[in-house]
Amino acid sequence: MSRGLVSCAMVAGETSGDLLAAHLLQAMMARWPALQAYGIGGPAMTSEGFDAWWPSERLAVRGYVEVLPRLAELLRMRRRLGERLLARRPQVFVGVDAPDFNFDLELRLRGAGLRTVHFVSPSFWAWRAEKLAKLRQAADLVLCIFPFEADLLARQGIAARYVGHPLASVIPITIDRAAARRGLGLEQDAQVVALMPGSRASEIEHLCARFLAAAALILRSRPGVSFVLPAVPALAARIAQEIRRADLGQQVRLLQGHSHQALAACDAVLVASGTASLEAALFKRPMVIAYHMHWLSWRIMQRKRLQPWVGLPNILRGRFVVPELLQEQATPEALARGVLSWLEQPQQVLELQRDFEALHLELRRDTATLAVDAIEDLCARDVS
Repeated sequence: MSRGLVSCAMVAGETSGDLLAAHLLQAMMARWPALQAYGIGGPAMTSEGFDAWWPSERLAVRGYVEVLPRLAELLRMRRRLGERLLARRPQVFVGVDAPDFNFDLELRLRGAGLRTVHFVSPSFWAWRAEKLAKLRQAADLVLCIFPFEADLLARQGIAARYVGHPLASVIPITIDRAAARRGLGLEQDAQVVALMPGSRASEIEHLCARFLAAAALILRSRPGVSFVLPAVPALAARIAQEIRRADLGQQVRLLQGHSHQALAACDAVLVASGTASLEAALFKRPMVIAYHMHWLSWRIMQRKRLQPWVGLPNILRGRFVVPELLQEQATPEALARGVLSWLEQPQQVLELQRDFEALHLELRRDTATLAVDAIEDLCARDVS
């Protein structure tokens, strides 16, 4: 494409989407220095020169019942964004994850003649297979982060390209635990557990107190264990209040961000299901995956599940390599037992780390370059 890309709209929801989009933006800006990028994004995207008309944290909501109080606001935001984009007519729109927000926006934009790319295929192979019909209409191209997705989508008549998972390139194969501990001021010989209850307010509401109660139980069995809890800045004050309420202010160190440093430093992780569980796997850390949500959202989700696994490490390995404790199973006692089991079984940890290294190598590609190549090819077809 000789004249290059000069305008791109993007929408990324919540922290993980912001990081994925920033990784892509960096490569796009390197290839097309004059590129103007705008839409909905977070701090990582704005650091790459993105013009965020709305912050990505406005989209950080999960579940069915949980979204209802915000539904009118989100619909209004999407309508206004669509109007602005149709007026400016960027050369391409890239929706990063957030399918419930992005698919209808992509449908509107594509219907008006704009090129649309969806980065991160929805987990149709795990649940919500009905999303495929809308994705086929919404996106000119889907950029897939897992190796099996592109072929599955192609069989459904959806143009897709596997680009690898960007986190697999960002996170090193070999982790320097000692350096991470020095950076956080942790004792080198201490046992450290990372608590990662999520980056959404609804996740903190449902999981934070459970995770802290589990930490208290772990301390009863192992008084010397240290805890680190990385938090997104917008939720740090709320989490600090939960830590004080649990009377764990001396045992749980609250971090402003630094989730990767916490994962590098720890011996085990108690983590909410989602991208963070894949990050923990790429850091080769044993984990217990947990999730809890409003009971009605859980009932609806259960009816849409297609696989026995929820956590990404288990889905990608096709078996339960780490425990999952979901909904009523996610009691503090069960969470504590799961973490203690990893701390007490170093041989099993070594076996898991070998498994996670194989997974890391499978996902590691030059994601940014492959994604930019795919976007360039799509836009070249648009002007040919």
